[in-house]
Amino acid sequence: MAEQHDEPRGADGAVPDEEDFAATLSRLEALVERLEAGDLSLEASLTAFEQGVRLTRDARKRLESAELKVKTLLERDDGGVDERPFEEGA
Repeated sequence: MAEQHDEPRGADGAVPDEEDFAATLSRLEALVERLEAGDLSLEASLTAFEQGVRLTRDARKRLESAELKVKTLLERDDGGVDERPFEEGA
């Protein structure tokens, strides 16, 4: 019987916000290793693939959010940094 790794998820199937980006990547890497090993049943492989898709989407959202935050930071002449609100479409 294949080993099942249940990941904690919210009601929408997403990984909880408390998990940081590095942990999300680590979990994704572990899933890829399990899939590449070829030891999983078809059902377990599909479940792992679905989890990988969710983790990938979560990681992409985190990266996009970080990118938006970086884009909204402005460096002042004195070397300090100001943050301004991001305006979509601007």
